[in-house]
Amino acid sequence: MKSGPMTDSQPAQLRRSLGFWALVFYGVGDILGAGIYALVGKVAGVAGSASWAAFGVALVVAGLTALTYAELGGRFPRSAGESFFTEQAFGRPALSLLVGWIVLSSGVLSLATVSVAFGGYMAGLVPGLPPSATVVGILLLLAAINFRGMRESSTTNIIATMVELTGLLIVIVAGALFLGRSPDAGILQTIEVSRAVGWTEIASGAALGFFAFIGFEDMVNVAEEVKDPERNMPRAILIALCVTGIIYLLVVLVATSVVAPDELAASEAPLLSVVQRATEVVPDRLFTLIALFAVANTGLLNFIMASRLIYGMSRQGLLPTALGAVHPKRRTPHLAVLTVLAVALALALSGTLTYLAGTTSLLLLLVFFTVNVSLIVIKRRTGRTSRTFCAPRWAPLIGALSCLGLMPFVPRSSLITAGIIVALGGGLVMLRGQRSAA
Repeated sequence: MKSGPMTDSQPAQLRRSLGFWALVFYGVGDILGAGIYALVGKVAGVAGSASWAAFGVALVVAGLTALTYAELGGRFPRSAGESFFTEQAFGRPALSLLVGWIVLSSGVLSLATVSVAFGGYMAGLVPGLPPSATVVGILLLLAAINFRGMRESSTTNIIATMVELTGLLIVIVAGALFLGRSPDAGILQTIEVSRAVGWTEIASGAALGFFAFIGFEDMVNVAEEVKDPERNMPRAILIALCVTGIIYLLVVLVATSVVAPDELAASEAPLLSVVQRATEVVPDRLFTLIALFAVANTGLLNFIMASRLIYGMSRQGLLPTALGAVHPKRRTPHLAVLTVLAVALALALSGTLTYLAGTTSLLLLLVFFTVNVSLIVIKRRTGRTSRTFCAPRWAPLIGALSCLGLMPFVPRSSLITAGIIVALGGGLVMLRGQRSAA
C-alpha cells in the first residue's frame, strides 16, 4: 500500500521498503564484515589455535538470543525494539530508557569500531594516509548514504554484502587449496593442537569474538520499514545468523591453519595476511578493496540502526521530541543521523580496536540478558501466540545465563567503560524522572 501525500497535519513517517530477502541481506551484511575481517587476529592472540572454538561459543550465545529476538521481533515490530520489548515486559519507562541508552551506546561504539578497522585496511591500500582522515571520511560518507534513504541504503548493502561474501569465500577456497598442498599444516592438525588450550583462553576469545556476531539485533530496529514484519522478521533473523555462523567457522579454521595465530594477532589486516600466504593469484590491492567494502557495509548498517533507535526512543518519549523528526523529502530521521555522526567521530578518533570492540560486546551482552528475561516474563503473561514465530521456552532462560557467563571474560578496560556508560544512563533516567515530576 503506497503512502499518500504528506499534509500539514500528517507528520512524515518511515517508508516500508524492505522485503524479506532485502531484510535477510540487511542481517547478513550487518553480521558479516568488520567483526570477522578485523577481529580474527585479535581472537587468535587470545585463544590461539582454539579460535574456532571461541567463535563457536560466541555463535551459541548469539544463537540462543537470536531465537528470543526472532519471537519478539515478530510480536512487536517497532523501532527501538529492545527498549520497547523491555517496556512491554516490565511496564517501567525508566528501565526501558536505560536499555535503550545501552543499545544506542553499543551501536555508536560499534560504528566507531568499524571506522577504526576501516583505517587499518586503508593503510595497506594507501600508505601514509593519516588514520584520522580515513575515519572522518568514511563516517561522513556513511552519514550521507543513510540520509538519502532506506532504499538507497538497502541497495548499497546488497552490493557490499555480495562483495564481502566474495572476500570470505576467497579466504576459504584459497586457504583450503593451500592446506591441501601443505603436508605439515591442515584443519585437523589445528583442531588437534587446540585441545591444549584452556577454557579461560577460549572464553576470553569468545567474549571478544562475540562482536563478530552482533548485527541480528539491529534488524528489529528497522521493523517499521519492513513489509509484513510479523512474518518476515523472525525468518530473516534466524537465516542471517545461520548463514554467517557457518561462514565464520570455516574462515577461522582456515585462517588459523594457514597462518600461525601469533602472526595473525600481530597483523592489522589479518585476512589479507591469510590470502598473501595462501595464493599469489589474488592481488593484495584487490583483496584490500574487498575488505574495505565489508567493513564499510557493517558501518552503514550500524549507522542505520543507531539513528533508527534514536528515532524510536524519541517516538516513545524517552528522548527529546526533536530527535524523532523525519525529513519531509527524504523520509529519514535526519537529526538522529547527525547526532550519531557527531558521537561516532569523537569515539573513533580516541579509541583502539580491541577496546572499542570489547566494550561493544559487553554492552550488548547486558542488553541480550535483559531481552531474554523480558521474553520469559512476556511468555508467562501472554502464553503462546499463533501469529508469529515462538521460541522454545528454554531458549530465553539459557540465553540469559550464557550472556551472564561470558561477561567476566571481557577485557578489564571495557568493563570500566561499560560501567561508566551504564552510570550515565542511570543519570539520564534520574534527570528524566525529575523533569516528569516537575
